[in-house]
Amino acid sequence: MAKPGNTGIRRILRATKFSAQGFRSAWQHEAAFRQELILVILMTPLAFWLGRSFVEKAILIAVLLLVLIVELFNSAIEAAIDRHGDEHHELSGRAKDMGSAAVFVVLLIVLVVWGAVAWERFG
Repeated sequence: MAKPGNTGIRRILRATKFSAQGFRSAWQHEAAFRQELILVILMTPLAFWLGRSFVEKAILIAVLLLVLIVELFNSAIEAAIDRHGDEHHELSGRAKDMGSAAVFVVLLIVLVVWGAVAWERFG
């Protein structure tokens, strides 16, 4: 149920503000996010060159954006765990490792998709 006074365009504007804060926070505090965002910015024009159809171009760009999505989730997990405390706990370490593994898997997806499109074009 929506909070009173937080519906319609007001809710959309507030959600947009919170999203912008999340992007700013990720840029300021997460080196991996900065590196991946720069790669996305650099690789997006290559997607327009490499992809022959609209669908290929869209898939190449989508998997790049997927990296940013997974990195944002990973960073959120790490921030929540770090807020709880800096002492080592097995479950905290496991959660951070799993978040890192998710980023690794999505990077493998990027390699497979970009490799497949490149193979189709040049192979």
